Amino acid sequence: MRHAETACDVCAKPSTVFEYIDSPERLSAHMARRSWQLAGASMTIETDANRGRAVGSHIRLAGRMLGISLDVEGIVVRRDPPKFKAWETVAEPHLLVIGGYKMSVSVEPRGADSHVTIAIDYTLPAHALARWLGLLFGPLYARWCVGQMARDLVNQFGAPR
Repeated sequence: MRHAETACDVCAKPSTVFEYIDSPERLSAHMARRSWQLAGASMTIETDANRGRAVGSHIRLAGRMLGISLDVEGIVVRRDPPKFKAWETVAEPHLLVIGGYKMSVSVEPRGADSHVTIAIDYTLPAHALARWLGLLFGPLYARWCVGQMARDLVNQFGAPR
């Protein structure tokens, strides 16, 4: 397993932050925006009837990058409002630079504000070419992903002075 994580402080109480991160469409919004890290592509985010807000709930991201279909499905494995949420992939995802992964977000009170830690533990892709790309670009992608989530939180709620 490989690991990347980041942390940020935001001007909102943990329950407000958790409500935001509990929505996969908001927390994964960076995947739906076109960016150079996705080679100009974007992914759609789909959830089941529980909208990714219950243990066992499914979340799916799908798209195309450089003509290659990308697809990953995750399941919420732990949800302790307003402190912690974790989800992990089911089956082998069809991604270019990372394989299966587990993501988590923890929210701790800091006075009237919150301290948020976002982490990803991931494997390299199974396919030989993608595995090679994963060795080169997997760490960059993982840091970008958790960093974007933290930046989106700071943009949403502001950072304490």
